[in-house]
Amino acid sequence: MKNKSSFGKVVLFIFIIGAIVAGCFVYLSPMFEKNPPKVDFKDNIYWNLKSKLNLGISDDSGIKFYKVIFKDGNKEIVLDSKVLLEPEKNINLELKSPELDMFFKSNDVEIIVEAVDSSKWNFLEGNKVIDTFHLKIDRKKPVASVVANSFAVRRGGSALVIVKVEDENLKDAYITFNNEQRFDLIPFYKENYYAAIIAWPIKIEKFNIVNLVAIDKADNKSIIKVPLYIRNRKDDKSKIKISDAFIQNVSTKVLEQSGKDVPDNLADVFLKENEVLRNKNVQKIEEVSRKFMDRDLVSGFNLIPFKRLENAATAGRFGQERSYYHNGIKIDEAWHLGIDWASVKKADIFTTNKGRVIFNDYLGIYGNAIIIDHGFGLQSLYAHTSSSNVTVGEEVKENQKIANTGATGAVLGDHLHFGVLVQGIEVDPLEWMDKNWIKTRITDIISDAKKVIDSK
Repeated sequence: MKNKSSFGKVVLFIFIIGAIVAGCFVYLSPMFEKNPPKVDFKDNIYWNLKSKLNLGISDDSGIKFYKVIFKDGNKEIVLDSKVLLEPEKNINLELKSPELDMFFKSNDVEIIVEAVDSSKWNFLEGNKVIDTFHLKIDRKKPVASVVANSFAVRRGGSALVIVKVEDENLKDAYITFNNEQRFDLIPFYKENYYAAIIAWPIKIEKFNIVNLVAIDKADNKSIIKVPLYIRNRKDDKSKIKISDAFIQNVSTKVLEQSGKDVPDNLADVFLKENEVLRNKNVQKIEEVSRKFMDRDLVSGFNLIPFKRLENAATAGRFGQERSYYHNGIKIDEAWHLGIDWASVKKADIFTTNKGRVIFNDYLGIYGNAIIIDHGFGLQSLYAHTSSSNVTVGEEVKENQKIANTGATGAVLGDHLHFGVLVQGIEVDPLEWMDKNWIKTRITDIISDAKKVIDSK
């Protein structure tokens, strides 16, 4: 009797130990993981029923079943459903709209996602998730039209475009040049009206098309052509001889001051300064200009034609296609993107128009440079300065001294590089120095557009 009792206790003990071991195995084994699948899909998004919806399902143990349902009121349509023979840890789906009849007019629908993983948890049934997502249906394109624009534009020049864009779910609207260069729209005069000064970048050889593009939150897109004639521009080519002394004393110094490594070969030094660093500097100008330009509503634009540096000779023209020669061999070429004016050393530099200083720093080939924002996406650039009298964020007045000319950056001598920027793109300053050009291409267009808007 005593032996039977002892045997029973041993069996019970073994059973308890086995149960504990089994329990630990169930709770700790990856086979019995308890986390339900994760569904990667955004809630409260807009859908035009044309584009595909991207949906992701993931689980550490692998998905063995999923189903996606489109629900409109009480009506349910299965968009996708699958039982997987081999569980997958990550599933990415591109969902198409279901076939809907002509009477479908719902503005709100639901996407219901059900997924089960391959875990042995839940009595071998696996973990299950059912997520519901809400979608807003929008199949209407934004209403977009061109109200007024400059008659023509030439390579390296500027033009004004005023448009109307209307959509209750508007996401983005802008002007494109050749579908390459984007120009942001600025609110104009009244609600739903916008304007942008645009440019034909000198680096883009051919004019193809200028478009107004409007996109809503459902990715419905309207594209409207802006009617612009083109003006020819005369070629302006020049040859510049680069000496060893210039590379050693100027190019090397500019690279070092910009924190760049200096190559051993003299030609490579110049190429790194004139091509690689130049491109980075131009990109920096566009980045700063677009980031800090004033985007407040515009009703008018009272701009004084920019004035040249007092008592200065023109040392370099905008749009010169410069070829650089070293030891008789052409090693590089670049566009000159402003006007160079040379006067006495350290000549005073005055503003023409009021504005806000958005940049004042060393900028590689441009040396010490200042950028002033005048609103409407228009800015002025003053480069190679020796000293400055302004700080970033400062509001400057008309005819205020801001700096002195100098020889900082990649230059042969003391002068001012003056540039006009349209959303960071350097354009021909001569247009913006011409009173008649500003009137016929900018201010008259603004007046005409306001008359059209007021008549509606």
